[in-house]
Amino acid sequence: MNYIDNLQESIEKHYNKNAFFIDDTFFTYKDLAIEISKIRITINQTLNTSEKLIGLIANDDIKTYAAIIAFWLEGKAYVPINPEHPQDRNETILKSLETNYIFDSTEKASFHGFTLLFPSKTNNENIDIKANSIKENDLAYILFTSGSTGTPKGVPITYNNLNAFIKAINFDGEFKLNSSDRCLQMFELTFDFSVVSYIFPLLEGACIYTVPRHSIKYFYIYKLIKVHQLTVLSLVPSIIHYLRPYFEEIKAPQVRYCSFGGGVLYNDIIQDWNKCIPNSKTFNYYGPTENTIYSSYYKLNKENKTHNGVISIGRPLNEVTYIIIDKNNKEVPIGKSGELALSSNQLTPGYWKNEQKNKASFFFKEYNEESLRFYKTGDLCFRDSENDYIYLGRIDFQVKIRGFRIELSEVEFHAKSKCVKKVNMVAIDILNDLGNAELALAIESEVFDTSEILENMKEKMPDYMIPAHIKFIKELPYNSNGKIDRNQLRTYLK
Repeated sequence: MNYIDNLQESIEKHYNKNAFFIDDTFFTYKDLAIEISKIRITINQTLNTSEKLIGLIANDDIKTYAAIIAFWLEGKAYVPINPEHPQDRNETILKSLETNYIFDSTEKASFHGFTLLFPSKTNNENIDIKANSIKENDLAYILFTSGSTGTPKGVPITYNNLNAFIKAINFDGEFKLNSSDRCLQMFELTFDFSVVSYIFPLLEGACIYTVPRHSIKYFYIYKLIKVHQLTVLSLVPSIIHYLRPYFEEIKAPQVRYCSFGGGVLYNDIIQDWNKCIPNSKTFNYYGPTENTIYSSYYKLNKENKTHNGVISIGRPLNEVTYIIIDKNNKEVPIGKSGELALSSNQLTPGYWKNEQKNKASFFFKEYNEESLRFYKTGDLCFRDSENDYIYLGRIDFQVKIRGFRIELSEVEFHAKSKCVKKVNMVAIDILNDLGNAELALAIESEVFDTSEILENMKEKMPDYMIPAHIKFIKELPYNSNGKIDRNQLRTYLK
């Protein structure tokens, strides 16, 4: 496998360079290689070759990252487990894997019926980072995301999927790291963007700067940018909302690349943010976990393409196919909205042991005289006349009020357009005492007069699109992946 071979070559080439900065400590590529080798000894002494899946307690330390590489070199897959998630949830995930093993760098994990793995205690520093024979359809990792039924759903990604993704990112040369880069890794290992944040730096011999789990995330990122002069930033949009009060203080001309993903990116705040990183290439990436992280991107410029203030998700990566479909999986014309479906070699083989979900989410369709397997993203989009894709919101965020279908992003756009204060706003549907859906607007701010905002909205939208409730809250709730937790927000607004 290309990326596994390239990882080995990069580690060997950059032994004396720093690979990680974790909790105020630097670790070299040689340190990483030694830890990888110790973990491989444990694997070979403990596991049968038939064991392919290993639970990985997602700690923020060098041994955990070394474990990922060690598993890959052995042709195995990691399944990250957040130690702060409920025990029942984690046990449900682990039991679904039918594995007997969990790796925990702290040696503190306790799950009944599972064998705990940790690095060999040997003082032997012999380095072994040569890969075993790996089949392209073997699994590289499985990520579990929230499921609509309340049971986590597993998304397996193969070595071939990950290899195709890396090739697609490298195809046009827009994003090319070097061994001098200092790269942010702010994501939980249970979130797919973490893979981008560690794998591309490792492939080029760059240094990865992680964010401790119990830190104030946005403040720690601010400190890393300022003190360590980071050159590559991978962010969720919510982070720059938190950083906004510090924009005047952030002067980071050394930043070469800034990538956003995992949420809607608004043009108004990005214009201000780009003044902090004046020399950076900035990208808005889009992609579901099911298609190995990124599927398309839009390169930002002075005049960005937007819809309701939301920046375009651009065009598909090389060898990724996008189509916009109706409820019958038929393509709709350019300019008409529908559900985005995609096909590529990055696409997961299917949800882990969930045939019902697979049947609902994947379908085959003739496209350019080929029968392609497509994934229905659940995202409402349209393709414009220049072949850029415009994101309108989740289909399940498209609500009906008094029988009228409403795009919540449009409500948010008009609410912000006349607001002098630069604050975050989220439109959401809630149920009244009669069980009818009503619109609410949550504003992340101290209380201020909203009469001008409401008057503007009444001028721009029909009455059924005007929020019946406006509530000011100190902080919008976010989940561990940096996305707004709409279920929790609804409880705030009741």
